[in-house]
Amino acid sequence: MSTYNGRGIHGQVVETIGRRVVTGQLPENGRIDLVELEAELDVSRTVVREALKVLAGKGLVDSRQKRGTVVRPRSEWNLLDPDVISWEFENRGTEMLGQLAEVRQMFEPAAAALAAGRRTEADLAELEAALQDMARAQTPAEAVVADLRFHRGVLAATGNELLVRMEGVVESVLAERDRIVHDAVTTDDPVPSHHALLEAIRAGDGQAARTCALALLDKAVADVDRATHPRGDA
Repeated sequence: MSTYNGRGIHGQVVETIGRRVVTGQLPENGRIDLVELEAELDVSRTVVREALKVLAGKGLVDSRQKRGTVVRPRSEWNLLDPDVISWEFENRGTEMLGQLAEVRQMFEPAAAALAAGRRTEADLAELEAALQDMARAQTPAEAVVADLRFHRGVLAATGNELLVRMEGVVESVLAERDRIVHDAVTTDDPVPSHHALLEAIRAGDGQAARTCALALLDKAVADVDRATHPRGDA
């Protein structure tokens, strides 16, 4: 997963400023006062500047001479960046799940079909190992790690480097989905549906792989609906 993995105070400052930008506490086109941030967060100017460089790479801020550091318009943010996705969930969780589900429906079934035509024995072995992890999972955390491994394996089996880069989106969605649904949806066994996709890929049946991937995505949407509307409320 390509989220920012900075540790210590530097990572905390990235998280703090990033969340404020994405949640609107620091408004679009607004100027960021570095002196105030240094005092509030009790960190050096160097730490603040390095954090802003990370956020600039995500399209959130821009620093220019005379103008200073400003928040970029939302239209310029890298909305598929895993950290941005995570911060967005704090304000727009259910809405984001819906939008990201639509994105996944556009590329994951096609990726599954492509994987069926290109998979290698090594790809199949990785998918089988992920499925075994899924079957052995004892906790929600173990289950989501296994699920991530499986879906990452499907993308890798396409042999398409650009599709593989989409794993950040997939992993962000699955992680947030798990956070929302794992307490509400406890009786489901994910192994059979994922096994069906694996067998379609193994058989080289692109249409069957596409159908299985769509079924998995439909179920993911249904699980979120069950979690957010436990009594079937509209």
